[in-house]
Amino acid sequence: MTDMPTPQPIPRKGSLLVQDARTVKRNRAEARFKMYGIIAISMGLLMLLILLTTIIGRGTSAFQQTFVSLNVPLLAEKLDKKGNRDIEDIKKVSTFGYAPLLQAGFEQKVADLGIATDLKPKDMANLLSKDAAATLRDFVLANPDQIGETVVFEFLAQSRVDGYLKGRVTRDSIENDKNISAAQLDLVDALVADGTLAKKFNISFITGADASDARPEAAGIGVAMMGSLAMMLVVLALALPIGVAASIYLEEFAPKNWITDVIEVNIANLAAVPSIVFGILGLAVFINYMHLPNSAPLVGGLVLTLMTLPTIIISTRASLKAVPPSIRDAALGVGASKMQSVFHHVLPLAAPGILTGTIIGLAQALGETAPLLLIGMVGFIASNPPETIAEGLLSPNSAMPAQIYEWAKRADPAFYERAWGGIIILLVFLITMNAIAVLLRRRFERRW
Repeated sequence: MTDMPTPQPIPRKGSLLVQDARTVKRNRAEARFKMYGIIAISMGLLMLLILLTTIIGRGTSAFQQTFVSLNVPLLAEKLDKKGNRDIEDIKKVSTFGYAPLLQAGFEQKVADLGIATDLKPKDMANLLSKDAAATLRDFVLANPDQIGETVVFEFLAQSRVDGYLKGRVTRDSIENDKNISAAQLDLVDALVADGTLAKKFNISFITGADASDARPEAAGIGVAMMGSLAMMLVVLALALPIGVAASIYLEEFAPKNWITDVIEVNIANLAAVPSIVFGILGLAVFINYMHLPNSAPLVGGLVLTLMTLPTIIISTRASLKAVPPSIRDAALGVGASKMQSVFHHVLPLAAPGILTGTIIGLAQALGETAPLLLIGMVGFIASNPPETIAEGLLSPNSAMPAQIYEWAKRADPAFYERAWGGIIILLVFLITMNAIAVLLRRRFERRW
């Protein structure tokens, strides 16, 4: 018992059906808070909409490219002077030897269409990409039996012509441009009206390789995608088993003392370290000390593994903690050992969270640029896919984020357009990986 008096309720004045001033004030405060939340969410969605609209609006044009349809005579006196169809003799003809064939094909096309122009055949052929001669040569080397015939080709148009059809280049903007003239644009208009020159879907942007500054219309992100895939395989093969094993030991077996406390604090700190620090570490250890190949996906994968490990460890420990202690107690109660209870009962139940954390960590690593730039994984002009896994891991390559950065800093607007297109492909990869993580969690998650 106590001597303190029992508090008496303050008598309410008026009816319970009528809100007093205090209740009205509280309800208004709650309404304002809800309004603030709705405004914040609306602003976030608006910014996201603006971002996606900008990316899609500027990047979709990279998936279309301007092509020119030409009938090119493969003259035997130019390509096979000896007439023996010996492939070694045909290989001696460089791309410069194919330029007259392109000029002749273009001149004949203009004559057949009846287009009046004062342009010389060389100026007409300049509407084509500098990649056209190499494309023609590759076809001849692969099909030497076609020499002497007239073959229909679809060549890439040069970047200024492509920009003209996409509205990126105007007649006013080419006044001081040495790459194209008004007379050439007149020819372009005539070819567009005839259907000889048109925009089409460019699969080479998705499957091709980077190109030099002289032929931006031929640049693709396919090789960089292979580099990113090789790095993700390295990260998955190293980060997942190491991260899960470390998490299981720290959560289930490690004694709780100051040593484990220091380890846990350092793991948490490593998760917040800027990614460029891991790039410097990779440059110093893997390249300068271990002498691994520069710009190789293996080195990039090792650097991204170091960066991803803290994320996987933290998410895995959180998944293990989410398993109720009764599961462990029940397993131990029926005679299971500590290891059996962990690997037969706790780990399977924590698997959805572990997989989700791993995929999110991989998605984060996929979008990293700074550490890859420090180890030299910038744009490489590579066209041949690796023949073996070892070659794919050790050969110089790039990655999608580094390739996008490389395109964005180049002068030609066509590369800038490809940077936006590369961002779309990278976002598709990231959204897909995050969607897989959500599906796995919903598919295997158990609520206690």
